[in-house]
Amino acid sequence: MTAFPEHLLEGYRAFATQRLPTEQTRYRDLSVKGQSPEVMVIGCCDSRVSPEVIFDVGPGELFVVRNIANLVPVYQPDGNAHGVSAALEYAVTVLKVKHIVVLGHAQCGGIRAFVDKIEPLTPGDFIGKWMQMFIKPGEVVEQRERETMAQFVERIEKAAVFRSLENLMTFPFVQKAVDSGQMQTHGAYFGVAEGSLFVLDKASKEFKRANGE
Repeated sequence: MTAFPEHLLEGYRAFATQRLPTEQTRYRDLSVKGQSPEVMVIGCCDSRVSPEVIFDVGPGELFVVRNIANLVPVYQPDGNAHGVSAALEYAVTVLKVKHIVVLGHAQCGGIRAFVDKIEPLTPGDFIGKWMQMFIKPGEVVEQRERETMAQFVERIEKAAVFRSLENLMTFPFVQKAVDSGQMQTHGAYFGVAEGSLFVLDKASKEFKRANGE
């Protein structure tokens, strides 16, 4: 029998003896009353970019869905499976979240694979097909003149946040909630190396550093 990862068990023991006692009441309340988070975060699967850690939140405070490159697909009510769309529908129509945050980040592997146009990373090329949602039909994404590769990758990482915010508005229930003032959408970008957070200013369409104080 394969052994369960020991470092996870050690982590649970630390949780059970240190953090759980201070939050036991909250967990019990959540188990009875259910969850009612006001914020949904759409983030990347990248193990370095945990919304709960970045925003220092407790249990029940965030409704999180993570995928490769923090992408939101366009509204497509067909017979296929749509995990992100299902999570989005639940957050907006059932949980009635007040905010949706699309959280992009630096050194994103999905974006880098897209930029480098490398061979499929899996036999079924799931990543390649997934990343195609990032561009519109006929759209060309290329490095600009005098733009370094690092600048190019960062621009596309941030562009993925813009595209996901744009795709969010193709969902009728999202559009309705935003138009009625019941919900807002936001963009953010996390710098892994420095631990820095940048929040999208929709007026200027620029990411501005969040005050860490």
